[in-house]
Amino acid sequence: MANHKSAAKRARQAVRKTAVNNARKSSVKTVEKKLVKAIETKDIKALPELLKAFTSQVMRAAKTGIIKKETASRKISRLSTRASAAK
Repeated sequence: MANHKSAAKRARQAVRKTAVNNARKSSVKTVEKKLVKAIETKDIKALPELLKAFTSQVMRAAKTGIIKKETASRKISRLSTRASAAK
């Protein structure tokens, strides 16, 4: 347990921020799974919309430091290539 008032506050903030980061990371994974499923089933109508949503979520997560920028770029690149090949 924290001995100082400021340390206790930082501990409370860390708990909240961890919960928010985990939720955002989970939403990125969910959108990624939906996109991969659409690619595998060759659902051409849903692909552009899902790719746009995925790109938006991943870049937002990278901007706030939830995932690294290089990781975000790699995921977007690989899934964009797979999506265009599925068309």
